[in-house]
Amino acid sequence: MRFNVNPANAHDATVVVPGDKSISHRALMLGSIAKGRSDISGFLAGEDCLATLSALESMGVEIERRGDTALTLNGVGLHGLRTPGRPLDMGNSGTAMRLMTGLLAGQIFDATLTGDSSLSGRPMGRVINPLAMMGASIDSADGTPPLTVHGQGALHAIEYDMPVASAQVKSALLLAGLYADGVTTVVEPAVTRDHTERMLESMGVTVSRSNNRISVSGGQELQACDVHVPGDLSSAAFVMLAALLSDNADIVIESVGVNPTRTGVIRILEGMGADINVENPRLFSLEPVADIRVRSSSLRGGPIDPALVSLAIDEFPVLFVAAAAAHGTTTFSGIAELRVKESDRIAAMAAGLREMGIVIEESQDGAVVQGGAFSGADVSSFGDHRIAMSLAVAGARASGPVTIDDVAAVNTSFPGFPLLMRSLGHNIEVDG
Repeated sequence: MRFNVNPANAHDATVVVPGDKSISHRALMLGSIAKGRSDISGFLAGEDCLATLSALESMGVEIERRGDTALTLNGVGLHGLRTPGRPLDMGNSGTAMRLMTGLLAGQIFDATLTGDSSLSGRPMGRVINPLAMMGASIDSADGTPPLTVHGQGALHAIEYDMPVASAQVKSALLLAGLYADGVTTVVEPAVTRDHTERMLESMGVTVSRSNNRISVSGGQELQACDVHVPGDLSSAAFVMLAALLSDNADIVIESVGVNPTRTGVIRILEGMGADINVENPRLFSLEPVADIRVRSSSLRGGPIDPALVSLAIDEFPVLFVAAAAAHGTTTFSGIAELRVKESDRIAAMAAGLREMGIVIEESQDGAVVQGGAFSGADVSSFGDHRIAMSLAVAGARASGPVTIDDVAAVNTSFPGFPLLMRSLGHNIEVDG
């Protein structure tokens, strides 16, 4: 499947983007081990989250779909999951794979986690190793999926200094910590998204947070609660980029999650001269939500603060396009984590933008991007949803047609992306 993109200009619009993928995964997992019924609205019905839903159903959780974005989940309690009758396929999702590994580590049964070809190449040692320190037994041939988690029934708490900032690893350890004897503490080298901590607290779990230390005591029961999933800021970033690069566009994206551990993309774009306003702030449960108004802007290049990397780790493909459209030179550093995402995102964005006429110099943990003009080209997404969508937005501002190959993975996080972009005035068609 591919996108065929022709030059176009976005116009004024008010839109809603799909629900937050990170929060949707967590609502399913935490709701499943809570006591009672949870009604979830705004759920992201993308392929990744549906894979998590299917896995939990196979472990005995009753989930009723009440529409594309609404479901009811009957939690089985902390110790109510059952042996699945099949391997659990996590699709393309590193979040689902790592969090589910932490959840399964505390069970009394064995389970095998698998994924697609992209996920099967992603490193899992960063979660396997600390879980092993807690007493978990996890088999992996080479540190990548498939993973077989052998239920031990008894874990012990640890204090773990994470060598690399990762919300996925932190969340996996906190989930395992619910089943451990004692207090499990995770020490972060940099702030990462805290959706797990917030949702645990909304379900009655006491989470201790002090600076970069997050702790949870084992044995705490979760109480079901309703979850309203906000729009995904990572998805909103593509609409923001479209507005910024257009002529005289004023676009409002309603009800977007603006958790401060996620808003690095807004801060970085504002530092580049973007006209962005966060309006009507409110809370969905414990998650901050707002409407985001973005107006067309003249962007300028410059060094990107490495301290913001962990707050924008999924949005760097968007930021590469912003840098390519900016006046001057933009320097990215401290982003080596991008090389082990769904693709090597540094290399993938460099390859695509070079084909479109942009000058980029890569380093192991970053890149230097010279602002320029986009030309028409045939490019590859390397099977990565965020690469595909970022290049599609760039293509709308190119001097000629842009074709992006291998875009099926877009449905993992942003079902309906082409339709929404067409509603803004973009000329994007799906072929194949």
